Amino acid sequence: MRFICIGAHPDDCEIEFGGTAAKFAGAGHEVKFLAVTDGSAGHHQHGREELAEIRRGEAAEAGRRLGTACSEVLTNRDGELLATLEPRYQIVRQIRRWRADVVLTHRPWDYHPDHRYTAQLVQDSAYLVVVPHICPEAPPLKHNPLFVYLEDHFETPTPFRSDIAVDIDDVWERKLDALDAHASQFYEWLPWVEGTLDTVPCDESERREWLDETWPRTISPCVQAALSRRYGPARARDIRHAEAFQVCEYGRQPSPEELEEMFPR
Repeated sequence: MRFICIGAHPDDCEIEFGGTAAKFAGAGHEVKFLAVTDGSAGHHQHGREELAEIRRGEAAEAGRRLGTACSEVLTNRDGELLATLEPRYQIVRQIRRWRADVVLTHRPWDYHPDHRYTAQLVQDSAYLVVVPHICPEAPPLKHNPLFVYLEDHFETPTPFRSDIAVDIDDVWERKLDALDAHASQFYEWLPWVEGTLDTVPCDESERREWLDETWPRTISPCVQAALSRRYGPARARDIRHAEAFQVCEYGRQPSPEELEEMFPR
């Protein structure tokens, strides 16, 4: 199968999908990470052009560590994305040219406007990828892909619903490898924004331990319930790291059995 995860910035796909992506890639599936913006606003010291180049390199290295087939960063400016025609057509072309079976992206309710507009752009493409007269230079797909939302914690107007959850304990170190590749973000920019930059170790091995301690996501009740349904309550209680996904109402609608077969254990 062919998967494309579409995040607003370099590192969004790794944060929400890195463990599951590593499992898919390890099973022989083709996985692409696509960043819709260049990530050039995400630093307190580097200028835009310098940072865009840094983040492109970090994304490529993260993909190499996860074993994914492709990592691409578009040139839309970080912090300035809008749900207009040209970015919509970019997304349509990307999904078609990847011949995607499954498309993953943010939900349209999010603190960051780039995340919201990326979600809107992907949703707007969910029907258009099969319409021949839209972007005719890229052949339309014969079948509509499955569109899936990445997990978030936002409650309004509707909370995330976990349709499928994946135990990623066995690939957690691989996911940490991918996050570690985005050094400008996890060791510099994000701690600076949060006011915790002075807690980041200088030593590489200590940084890795710090990342392991500070970046695991607490498993929410809805994700815990999905894990229990899938793995049984006893095993689910022992799972420390998981990624969860919600099926979008647009695009192909799989049965619960199909969804179970599609996502790795």
